Amino acid sequence: MSTDEHARMMSANQANWDARTPVHLGSRFYGLDQDLDPARWFASFEWDDLGELAGRDVLHLQCHLGTETIAFAQRGARAVGLDFSGASVAAANGIADKAGLDVSYVQANVYDAVEALGRRRFDVVYTGKGALCYLPDLDRWAGVVARLLRPGGRLYLVEFHPLLNSLGPKPGPGEGPELLLRHDYLGGDGAVHRDATHTYTDGPAVEGATDSYEWMHGIGEVVNALVQAGLTIRRLTESDELPWPRWPQMVRTPSGWWRLPEPRIPLLYGLLATR
Repeated sequence: MSTDEHARMMSANQANWDARTPVHLGSRFYGLDQDLDPARWFASFEWDDLGELAGRDVLHLQCHLGTETIAFAQRGARAVGLDFSGASVAAANGIADKAGLDVSYVQANVYDAVEALGRRRFDVVYTGKGALCYLPDLDRWAGVVARLLRPGGRLYLVEFHPLLNSLGPKPGPGEGPELLLRHDYLGGDGAVHRDATHTYTDGPAVEGATDSYEWMHGIGEVVNALVQAGLTIRRLTESDELPWPRWPQMVRTPSGWWRLPEPRIPLLYGLLATR
């Protein structure tokens, strides 16, 4: 597929996320009208892998509303969030201001992040939980990440497992509790086009731009892209927990997240890499 075609699809995604933002701001899923609790979006193993963040320069790519970005600032990091949606960046700024936290947000496509951030380098680049599926070219993404990191800096990627993506992030119409493979696990077969009036959250229908495009990426593709960009893989963690109950038979865990009683399958993974 041509670069122009990818650019057209990413422009459609940008418009779609602009349209999603007001729905997400008012949703119970994000709960931003309640006490801000960004730590609830993190698995415990993330903090172990991220290490001490106080005084560190931390960049959150594809940050949307900045919920995780806020958590880094709360832990003493100099936090920066980047997202291609102008509506998301405006909302994230409002959330940070309300919380009294100093977080910088930049509107830019992730592929343009090096230039958009003035070639600034970071100690930590963080990304994930539904971000990579909106990127058509992981080799290009990994190259951007490598250029954003200082020598010795770390990438922390936390993503929904490709197996979960194959099962679908939400039930299909009339779907029961069965685990049904509905999408590819492996990438390489082009974009998946969606035209959805409702997003993964509760709330009203999205008004306006409802078209979006997603690309499937297996873990092997992610690992190879990072290695080819010169990064070293330090740890890969697979987890059977999610921050929301995807299936009705999921049970609450002591962490406050949810897991299937059976079968035990990976639903989320964390990958630590260093430059």
